Amino acid sequence: MKHLDIIHHKIFSPEEMALQIERWHFKSKKVAFTNGCFDLLHLGHIDYLAKAADEADFLIIGVNTDHSVQRLKGPHRPINNEEQRSMILASLHFVAGVVIFDEDTPLSLITKLKPDVLIKGADYAIENIVGGDVVTAYGGRVMTIDFLQGYSTTSIESRIKGEK
Repeated sequence: MKHLDIIHHKIFSPEEMALQIERWHFKSKKVAFTNGCFDLLHLGHIDYLAKAADEADFLIIGVNTDHSVQRLKGPHRPINNEEQRSMILASLHFVAGVVIFDEDTPLSLITKLKPDVLIKGADYAIENIVGGDVVTAYGGRVMTIDFLQGYSTTSIESRIKGEK
């Protein structure tokens, strides 16, 4: 299989991803889930995602659609469209799957996928993580990972615009 085909095969619909996770669970494998816009992939993202991948056998990433990024970040975002962002994330060897979702929060996706570990950045309080109650209700765990300081898409965007 060609490398681009491998990358494309790591991008799933929510229904396809739920079936794949059921297969992994049948084999007693653990699945971690995180989500975000991941607009301009930078070292902070890589550090965070690599640490998230260490928490389970498979890492799944929920990626906001272009429309949901605009609702969350404003009309000037995203810089890269959802297909580009998904392809870049799927190209990372430690990412098992990418799922695009259009809602402002991943609650329905988390409910459908049933990950074993739900992970967000440490800027979230565990009790405020969307879907955390769902995951803990079936015995999963919720955790946060510290961000690598000095890296954010907003700061990169500001530097490009000459604002900093």
